[in-house]
Amino acid sequence: MNKLSKLLPALALVLGATFAVAFSFPKTQTGMFGLDGTTWYDVTETDPDEDTYVCDQSDPEGCLYDAPFGVGSPIGGPTQGLKFIVQNEDNLIEAQ
Repeated sequence: MNKLSKLLPALALVLGATFAVAFSFPKTQTGMFGLDGTTWYDVTETDPDEDTYVCDQSDPEGCLYDAPFGVGSPIGGPTQGLKFIVQNEDNLIEAQ
């Protein structure tokens, strides 16, 4: 019994570290994605202009999302409530 009581602090430390790793979620890098019809575009590194895309007109869903393929949430800010419009698809990258 005395031997077990000496091991309890080490066991608690190992158990705490195990729970910390098991219940922490990995941080994911958030991007910016736009949907034009049925095509998702990754616009994380793309500035909106007349040669790439614009967020214009009214759309209740939003212009940019934090993940593609319907799993992301609309990104708030100045583009919320605007529609994603492709100006030149050759200058955009389709989401993978």
